Amino acid sequence: MPKIYKPTTASRRHMMGYDFSNLSKVEPLKSKTKSFKRAIGRNSGGLITVRHKGGGVKRLYREIDFRQNKINVVGEVFSIEYDPNRTSRIARVHYADGYRAYILAPEGLKIGDKVITADKVQLKPGNRAKLKNIPQGTEVYNIEMFPGSKASLVRSAGSKAVVMSKDAGRVQVQLPSSELRQFSENAMASIGRLSNQEHSSIVIGKAGRSRHLGVRPSVRGSVMNPVDHPHGGGEGKQPIGLTGPKTPWGKPARGVKTRNKKKGSWRFIVRRRSK
Repeated sequence: MPKIYKPTTASRRHMMGYDFSNLSKVEPLKSKTKSFKRAIGRNSGGLITVRHKGGGVKRLYREIDFRQNKINVVGEVFSIEYDPNRTSRIARVHYADGYRAYILAPEGLKIGDKVITADKVQLKPGNRAKLKNIPQGTEVYNIEMFPGSKASLVRSAGSKAVVMSKDAGRVQVQLPSSELRQFSENAMASIGRLSNQEHSSIVIGKAGRSRHLGVRPSVRGSVMNPVDHPHGGGEGKQPIGLTGPKTPWGKPARGVKTRNKKKGSWRFIVRRRSK
């Protein structure tokens, strides 16, 4: 459950925080942490390519093992930790051969639990197997796009995908967006759903807390000058004067499909996400 603060100030009245009481009180694993300089929305030339990014508190980066390619080697969960760089919790795993790594922690994973990566595994949170050996209706996360690649789908707090059907070397999986997508039957996925489900219900409460997260203020286009935004200009408060809203660069916005029609992965999408 999220932590509720006493209304000592106006910003505290509706603010919510995380409950860290169930996390391990240990230092980050030194061999898997490093300092890093965030791009804060700038490219290599220093120009802003993503707006409203910058500032924020310093963070140590935890290297997450998204491949989990220690096949048939049992690992024991040493700790469940907070990661400032992602929304879900992470688990520190000590493997039987002495290797140590961080993995994404699913809901229900506890200290002392055993996890393993293999072709076929027991259906327990944190275990990892090939999609062809995971029963239909099973919740999965951390899915490989292609066999052997780094897992890149379903990695945020509380998210899960569901294995729907199998046919001719392909497995259909319903993603959190409701998109139905085909994967190779040899692609790997982890069992369960990711931890920290209350993340989506957290109320930031004040602007300063967003600044701590590295989010800079955003300004509506309708209050800008015409030179700065297609919605800008006019005396007083005016409508945008267009048939539909546009981005600052004049492209249609809101409800417009932006996916590249020539993208090769179209053939893997069985059904697009519902609106």
